[in-house]
Amino acid sequence: MTDDAGRALRERAELVMPGGVSSPVRAFRAVRGTAPAITRAAGAHLFDNQGNRFIDFVLAYGPHILGHNPPGVREALTEQLGRGVAFGTTTALEVELAERVVDAVPSIDMVRFVNSGTEATMSAIRVARAATQRDRIVKFAGCYHGHADALLADAGSGVATLGISGSPGVPAAAVEATAVLPYNDTDAVKALFAEQGERIAAVIVEPVAGNMGCVLPAPGFLEALRKLCSSHGSVLIFDEVMTGFRLAYGGAQQLLGVTPDLTCLGKVIGGGLPVAAYGGRRRLMALVAPQGPVYQAGTLSGSPLAMVAGCAVLDQLREGNVYEVLEVLGSRMANGLSSAAEEAGVSCVVNRAGSMLTPFLGVVEVTDFAGARRASTELFRDLHAEWLDAGVFWPPSQFESGFISSAHDPSDIDHAVEAFTAFVARVPSPALDTAVR
Repeated sequence: MTDDAGRALRERAELVMPGGVSSPVRAFRAVRGTAPAITRAAGAHLFDNQGNRFIDFVLAYGPHILGHNPPGVREALTEQLGRGVAFGTTTALEVELAERVVDAVPSIDMVRFVNSGTEATMSAIRVARAATQRDRIVKFAGCYHGHADALLADAGSGVATLGISGSPGVPAAAVEATAVLPYNDTDAVKALFAEQGERIAAVIVEPVAGNMGCVLPAPGFLEALRKLCSSHGSVLIFDEVMTGFRLAYGGAQQLLGVTPDLTCLGKVIGGGLPVAAYGGRRRLMALVAPQGPVYQAGTLSGSPLAMVAGCAVLDQLREGNVYEVLEVLGSRMANGLSSAAEEAGVSCVVNRAGSMLTPFLGVVEVTDFAGARRASTELFRDLHAEWLDAGVFWPPSQFESGFISSAHDPSDIDHAVEAFTAFVARVPSPALDTAVR
């Protein structure tokens, strides 16, 4: 469904922007074909400049939990545009969204709004280091926490998609205090704490990983992190930029019953506008300037447009049956993909958490980044092209989660499953009992 107009736009873009994009994965380098030139969106659908319609499972990488351009959010934004977009001072809208976040998320007593997930995680780590007077940070392979220097060690997402190990321009000193362990490996975390517990300022983790594809925490893994951090005086940080308000109104921590010390949020809380946040227990957040000595600032933080959109989205999530709808749709899709692969004799595991999911072809289990990297990126590349030709817009990377919105309906799900079914029917693959584990 891509065309000459899409390629022409890409050529123009590459003359004036690195790779022709503002974020690497959008360049389609890991898949076949050219990204369509999208001109508008509505509900669960995107439309390109030739009038082609795509069922959207990217959803701007997660924020459009209600679908594109939902009426309540659009009306709130239109009204705010008439009032102004940036004032350089605190607004009532900031307070209103902060109150909603504090009310919803179990770990948060106070919150600070920022403009990106990178700012949120970077700032949370700064608070953790100040609170503990320690430097060492523990993260997990394949978990992407933004592009701050200290967190690019063995990251997933676009870094994995492009085959970059860390990044040039990041000095060794910036990551020497960062320890990287396998996701879901409780024994490795215990061993590190036994050896270096008194040096560890914080453990940062995606409670449900979405940046190596969707990977769920093993039973007891998050609970072990909580216990180890508590017993060693370290700060547990949940990066819920992707999962916050998507997996449940109170985030993954509410769903899974594990409470961190600090939480990073983004995506959903801005309804598609640039916004993120970090928050946590009052004793920690009281360290943030101007109440405390830990400096962090942002001229456009708390943008009235982002705040009003966030309030509108969270109100709909709180008052409606969105999560029930998403669970039904997510289950329908995961079961459909799994059944199609099994009937075709193609090894495939579909990892799902609510409305986040990823099919991994060529393997039967993915519990960490090493497992995700064993999946067949060649088969994914072919699947992505098949989906795009069928009018299904999926993230252009094996290492990104797909997303479902409440604007999708069963026919959207079934169309994607039908295209997947046609694809796996033509794929020679190992039998399920000999697939790579």
